[in-house]
Amino acid sequence: MEMESPWNPTCPRHVAPPLPATPRVSLIRCCILLASCISVMPPDDAGNRAVVERQGPHLRASGRPFIVHGFNTYWLMYFAADPATRPTVTAALAEAAGAGLNVCRTWAFNDGGYRALQLKPFSYDEEGLPDYGGKRQYVRWGKEAGLDLTSDDDFFSDSTIKSYFKAFAKAVLTRINTITNEVYKYDPTILAWELINEPRCHSDPSGDTLQAWIEEMASYVKSIDPVHLLEIGVEGFYGPSTPELLHVNPDAYSGTVGTDFIRNHRALGINLASVHIYSDTW
Repeated sequence: MEMESPWNPTCPRHVAPPLPATPRVSLIRCCILLASCISVMPPDDAGNRAVVERQGPHLRASGRPFIVHGFNTYWLMYFAADPATRPTVTAALAEAAGAGLNVCRTWAFNDGGYRALQLKPFSYDEEGLPDYGGKRQYVRWGKEAGLDLTSDDDFFSDSTIKSYFKAFAKAVLTRINTITNEVYKYDPTILAWELINEPRCHSDPSGDTLQAWIEEMASYVKSIDPVHLLEIGVEGFYGPSTPELLHVNPDAYSGTVGTDFIRNHRALGINLASVHIYSDTW
C-alpha cells in the first residue's frame, strides 16, 4: 500500500537542502490529475470547508495547522462510475472519516483498454473504468498515428504526445462536478493535483528529460488552475543533483531511473511534495 508523506522518513529532515520559497497557494482537500486526493471530512464539517494554504513548509486552514491524515485508494473512479458499486465509494469515505482521516489519494486517469476514461487522444468517456494505460498507452496512440517513437520514454519528449497529455489535463481541470456543479479547478474539495504516478525515465538517468517535462506540464496546469497546489507524484528517490544523498535511496539503482527528488521539486509551479513508502521494500 502506498502512503503519502511530506518527507522520506529514512532521511532525517535536517540532511536534505531546503526547497526555495514559493508563493502561497490556496487549496482544499483533494488531489490530482493522475492521482487525486479527496476530502473525507465528516458531514457536520462539510459546511465549513476552510481553504487550506501553504505557508512556508506548512499547510494551514483558518489559521490553524492542517495535518494530512490520508490514505491511498486508486480504485474510487472504478466504483463511482457504476451506480451498482457507487455505494462502496460512499461507504469507504464514511469509514475513513470515522477513523479520523481527512485526505484521500485517488486516480483521475484511465487510458485506453476496458471502459477507458480516455478512449483515444482528445476523446473521453465519463462511463470509463480502469485499465489505466499510462505513458505506454500514449506512446501506442502515437505509433498508431504514424509517429516515429522508439521507447515509452518518448512520452516525456515528443511534442505530439505531450499535446495529448495537455488535452487530457485540460479536460480534467475544466470538468464540471456533476454533484456540486463546480468546475474542478474551482472545487474546494480538491487539495492538490498530481501530475503523474511514479514517473521514471530510464533512457535519461541524468534527469534532464523528466525535469523538462515536469517544468512544462507544471506551467501548463498552473495556467489553467493557479489556485490548487500541485505536486509531481515521484516515488522520492534522490538523484544526480544531490550525490551526497544517493546512499539514502533504497538501492543504487534508484538513483539512475531519471528522477531527482530535490531538483524535481524546485520546478516553478510545484509547491507540494510527497513520497511513496512501501514498508516491505523501503
